Amino acid sequence: MRRLAGKVAVVAGGGGIGAETAMRLAAEGCAVMLGDLSVAPAEEVVSEVIAQGGQASAMGYDQSNDDSVASLVKAAHERFGRVDFMHANAADMGAIRDDGDALTISLDTFDRTVAVNMRGYLSCTRHALPHLIENRGAIVYTSSSAAHMGEPERVAYAMTKAAVNALMRHVASRWGKEGVRANSIAPGMVLTAQIRDNLAPDFIDRVLAAHRSWRLGESADIAAMVAMLFSADGEWITGQTIAVDGGASIRP
Repeated sequence: MRRLAGKVAVVAGGGGIGAETAMRLAAEGCAVMLGDLSVAPAEEVVSEVIAQGGQASAMGYDQSNDDSVASLVKAAHERFGRVDFMHANAADMGAIRDDGDALTISLDTFDRTVAVNMRGYLSCTRHALPHLIENRGAIVYTSSSAAHMGEPERVAYAMTKAAVNALMRHVASRWGKEGVRANSIAPGMVLTAQIRDNLAPDFIDRVLAAHRSWRLGESADIAAMVAMLFSADGEWITGQTIAVDGGASIRP
């Protein structure tokens, strides 16, 4: 299935979900500019895409720096001639690990989380939007169930993911009549390589035991939803926060 032939996507944040998304989009015919703070892993993904006959390029960028995000989008346009899609996906895993509750979190960790997860997503939006308006394109944000679950920890992460959903609804409302679609994906427990390496096996077993699904998530599950939302199959879906979590959250 090549639903995205002739289209160009920027994937901002290349680790785990971003890498899998880049490969899925390329398999569906989309040219991909993959940006990541560490360019070497992104270049490995690009090499794999090209080996499979796809089109992709990699670039190092800093999600917390507006000029850097602008350069990523500009590079995609210069390399491929257009930009149709933006997948805003980056996160600072170090800040997530240091996140705490409202009493214990350091303001440095809070500010770093805001810079990447909230201001950085605004930068992705601002720099991609002129292209999305021109091409009647789409933006998908990686949110999280933490935005609405009310966890007793990760206060900065939850606050910024709730803000991402608000940003998404704003974009869908403001530019929907101009053909731009905006949605958020709220993943559940997705077993990226980094998460597998840092979680004890018994923790994963406990999570699965309390789950409604027979398995935990994979990056490919999120990538499949991104591809659908970018395609014509998702043309009438906008302004939504879509849980891809194996039923971990059940909401109206």
